[in-house]
Amino acid sequence: MSSDVRFTDFKSDKQPTWCPGCGDFGTMNGMMKALANTGNDPDNTFVVAGIGCSGKIGTYMHSYALHGVHGRALPVGTGVKMARPDIEVMVAGGDGDGYSIGAGHFVHAVRRNVDMTYCVMDNRIYGLTKGQASPTSRSDFETSTTPEGPKQPPVNPLALALASGASFIAQSFSSDAMRHAEIVQKAIEHDGFGFVNVFSPCVTFNDVDTYDYFRDSLVDLQEDEEHDPTDYEAAKEVILDADKEYQGVMYQDENSVPYHEQHGVTEDMSEIPDGAPEDAMDLVREFY
Repeated sequence: MSSDVRFTDFKSDKQPTWCPGCGDFGTMNGMMKALANTGNDPDNTFVVAGIGCSGKIGTYMHSYALHGVHGRALPVGTGVKMARPDIEVMVAGGDGDGYSIGAGHFVHAVRRNVDMTYCVMDNRIYGLTKGQASPTSRSDFETSTTPEGPKQPPVNPLALALASGASFIAQSFSSDAMRHAEIVQKAIEHDGFGFVNVFSPCVTFNDVDTYDYFRDSLVDLQEDEEHDPTDYEAAKEVILDADKEYQGVMYQDENSVPYHEQHGVTEDMSEIPDGAPEDAMDLVREFY
């Protein structure tokens, strides 16, 4: 940990190939600022990403990184944290990667309460594959593959997290730079699984959920002095409110105990001793 780290220290020498104006630029900048503000540095940070536009983030950030397969970023992040509980693990994904093929892994990472941060760049569309409806697309969202809309309700990722036993649930807007970084920082500082759904507009394929739409629609919970994120019932009411788009920390369990502490995983397990464990070959012969 260091107090001298700047967010620019997390920038790699690779230039992003995202579309000009993509919300992922702001999402990534906020993640880097939050890492720096919490005293992390590239040498103690591991970034895992899946497939989609968001999957490129590990290339654009200067840290240890792995670009995994579709929907499998969270299991990789879990493995990293179990092997090295001393480092900061940040997982990045998109709404397709996280809430479609990766939905099962999302549920179990949430309920295990692994001490890592999961930022999902939710643009409510499949951007990399040229504009199909995603799990969070509106039921009437017209695309080339759903010309009359998906005709099914969108996934509510916040409700899915709450139902799975999440200990930290938040939502941010990539264009609200300071607020976004602040929310991600709170997720990093949380002892357990810090989940942040980030509204990250796709300027190429989604002309409905735009920057202007979110600027006009967002309700910031910080401005609502009556919202207590430690109150489960209050969090549930906000999360299930389909009439508003909220930003802020919806829920936080102050008594959260992360998975590695629950199971006594406190040492570096990444060093593998030379040779196979004693009697390992006997087990192999028995089962194979």
